[in-house]
Amino acid sequence: MTEHYLGVLGIAEALGVTRHAVHKWRSRYPGDSDHPFPEPDVEIDGAPGWRPDRVQEIVRWRDGLPGRGAGGGRPSAARQDYLNAALAQGLDRDEALRALAAFVAEFPEMTEPQVCAWLMEKWRR
Repeated sequence: MTEHYLGVLGIAEALGVTRHAVHKWRSRYPGDSDHPFPEPDVEIDGAPGWRPDRVQEIVRWRDGLPGRGAGGGRPSAARQDYLNAALAQGLDRDEALRALAAFVAEFPEMTEPQVCAWLMEKWRR
């Protein structure tokens, strides 16, 4: 019987991020770091593979990244400024939050406030 694994692309699709984000997480959070990315279950010709039942483990890992709080409460000042600027650009709150989440995932080396500032600067130009 053939066993099926998710590669970097499969993990990225399951988490709604790019494969670039998954590659960056793996390089930024190696096994000896304070928050190591979950090790693959298999490696074939240098390509990692994870069992599909480990997606939730990887989601929990991502949710535990520094700067990713449990949510709720009043938005941070940076997020509130970003939401106001997004509204001025014609985005509704849900669209703005989805865009912000996508950029935070795409650029894991940046904090959410840094992403907010970067996007607002782009809109000013």
